[in-house]
Amino acid sequence: MIELKTPAEIEQMRPAGAFVAEVLTELASRVAVGVNLLTLDRIAHEMIRARGAESCYIDYHPSFGASPFGKVLCTSVNDAVLHGLPHDYALRDGDVVSLDFAASVDGWVSDSALTVIAGTPRSPEDTRLIEVTTEALAAGIAAAQPGGRLGDISAAIGAVATAAGYGINTDFGGHGVGRTMHGDPHVPNNGRAGRGLPLRAGLVIAIEPWFLETTDKIYTDKDGWTLRSPDGSNGAHMEHTVAITDDGPLVLTARS
Repeated sequence: MIELKTPAEIEQMRPAGAFVAEVLTELASRVAVGVNLLTLDRIAHEMIRARGAESCYIDYHPSFGASPFGKVLCTSVNDAVLHGLPHDYALRDGDVVSLDFAASVDGWVSDSALTVIAGTPRSPEDTRLIEVTTEALAAGIAAAQPGGRLGDISAAIGAVATAAGYGINTDFGGHGVGRTMHGDPHVPNNGRAGRGLPLRAGLVIAIEPWFLETTDKIYTDKDGWTLRSPDGSNGAHMEHTVAITDDGPLVLTARS
């Protein structure tokens, strides 16, 4: 069921968005050669505890997960692009690192992701992939206008990816956000403009393009969670929680 938030409720969601943005900003600054993925998860856990927030991940166990996630942060490295389960791995020079974080503050959830490179990029293609994914997120947000259609967001994201030569997987994408992390509607990363759910003020969604360099296929790692490219190509993932208002899109997880 799709629930529209009142202006007052959207205001109540702002602290969660600000907290998620704060955590991701801190984590991105900590990404460096030699840093362990478990250290990044520990930092996020400590920030949750200090804020009195609640993790959306640690007990999360959807049908596609092998078990409860058990961590508070998704860390997807190189050929991993989504749902990366933190494990004992020290980052190496040039690793492409996607961080995905969601938390609840005062009963409201926000969800966001970013991709950065540890140390020096190994190839221009890695940098380009991150830039294109960032551009696709901006295009999707710009299309999140009251009076439009959900397909406008999907089409805007897909157009950026297609122009850059990337394939698009629509199995996983954006989603509704509110009292829980994942809700209706599903927001695919490709679609047709002018089609789908009417966009109305009060709709709050996570918009999250993700692409792989040379494929649109994924498989689940033996850890039961991490989604990887079958050809070993790197991935990038960007996400913001966005409220549609009468004045246009409001990015609740905007980072300063």
